[in-house]
Amino acid sequence: MKLVTFERGAARHIGHYEAKTGLVLDLTEASGNDPAFATMMDLIDGGEAALTHAREMCADAGLQAKHAVPEDRIRLLAPLPVPRQIRDFSVFPGHIKQAPRGMRRLAALARGDKEAAAAAVGFDEVPEIYRSQPVYYLTNRFSVIGPDSVVAWPRYSRIMDFECEFAVVIGGTARDASVEDAGSHIFGYTIYNDFSARDTQMVEMQSMLGPAKGKSFDYGNAIGPWIVTVDEVTDPHNLAMEARVNGEIWGRGSSADMLFTFEEMIAYVSRDETIHAGELFGSGTMGNGCGLELDRFLADGDVVELEIEGLGVLRNTIKVQG
Repeated sequence: MKLVTFERGAARHIGHYEAKTGLVLDLTEASGNDPAFATMMDLIDGGEAALTHAREMCADAGLQAKHAVPEDRIRLLAPLPVPRQIRDFSVFPGHIKQAPRGMRRLAALARGDKEAAAAAVGFDEVPEIYRSQPVYYLTNRFSVIGPDSVVAWPRYSRIMDFECEFAVVIGGTARDASVEDAGSHIFGYTIYNDFSARDTQMVEMQSMLGPAKGKSFDYGNAIGPWIVTVDEVTDPHNLAMEARVNGEIWGRGSSADMLFTFEEMIAYVSRDETIHAGELFGSGTMGNGCGLELDRFLADGDVVELEIEGLGVLRNTIKVQG
């Protein structure tokens, strides 16, 4: 299933998007306003029983005829508007090696040192820490937006960027999960765009803490357009990925490049720590999946599209605030 959260008039419901017809089955209404279908978090908390009920509703022609809505009559929101936690990893070797060059270049330009900027280099090899364990940080779970939403450029930044990421939604509470069992705690997959104020991030990271305001600002985390349930993704670690700005391809990659699987990330994080249903785990940026690696940054009005095979297209526009 492709599960969505949407607005229809003044109501906010959840549903299933059918790509072939462009219809959204309103699961909230079709269920008779069952509390398990009030929000996406309620559905996740409902576990396998709620998912089974959702599949049964999707297969019911009578419910489809009564409760399916054309996509042009609704507005898609972030499928999970307020995750219980957002953990963003860094597991793509291309980004790990290339991003430091971009940051060093920005730092040199800020000092007015064009020679140092031109000579800036990244890592020849992935540092051992990134190979030995999945590295991640926590970010603001309240600043989530969905597809076709506008990202308000933070007023304190002059250099804005995007990040093309693959993400998993946790579907069950886990502690000390094994790699072999971790897959049972995955609810589904989605696309994640971690918008970044690079100039602010560059300054903050000198403290060896963060990122803070370089990542945490309103509208900074875009996810969607839907959550694709596990049963519809045959091999999540072999999906084509692409980032476009104003229709121009800026980067291509594959989830096959990830140094760790999501199962390995779950096992690592859950060591002596409980992870909760409704958390979002981001993969980190694919290689060449952001402007920092390409010496190209966003401008007012740019439209960013992230596409992952089988997961759709996440589209957002960035606008300078008036």
